Amino acid sequence: MDIFENNKKNSGFNILSGNSTSGHGGFGVGVINLDNISPVIIDVEEGEAFVDLGALHARSKVERRIRFSPDKETAEGGKLYWLVWVNTEGSEAGPYYAGAGAADMIINRETRRGYKLLPDHVNKMDKALKGKVAVDHMDEKSKKILRDYLMNFDKGMWERANEDLKRQLDV
Repeated sequence: MDIFENNKKNSGFNILSGNSTSGHGGFGVGVINLDNISPVIIDVEEGEAFVDLGALHARSKVERRIRFSPDKETAEGGKLYWLVWVNTEGSEAGPYYAGAGAADMIINRETRRGYKLLPDHVNKMDKALKGKVAVDHMDEKSKKILRDYLMNFDKGMWERANEDLKRQLDV
């Protein structure tokens, strides 16, 4: 499944397809278009990254059956995960990684408790949608996992990627 390919048979979830501001100007104006954003989950302990479209609704594989709190102490002893919102755009040269925003989560499976700041997750998604990059606060291991994942997914997209993304992931 190539979630970064821009085709009409989109396998991801769309809140609204196409341009919501064209036409009548009634219903849907101002609604964001999530066609080009993909949530990449980084499992730091396992050293792997994967796309989980369930994260668009806070229902990714790692988030299911977890009660979240903005208090880190509730997830004491849990695993660190990063949710990285990756935005792709197209150009004459081809598709490229345009923006990315990373937000952390700590999940303790045994207690079914987790830590995450929902406003931070929303703000990082917004930055990615706007073509900005906010991943420099990640630890070095996580940056390397993300960089390797994006490079291996599509070398051409990585070569055409936002220069700020390449700079922030240079480990």
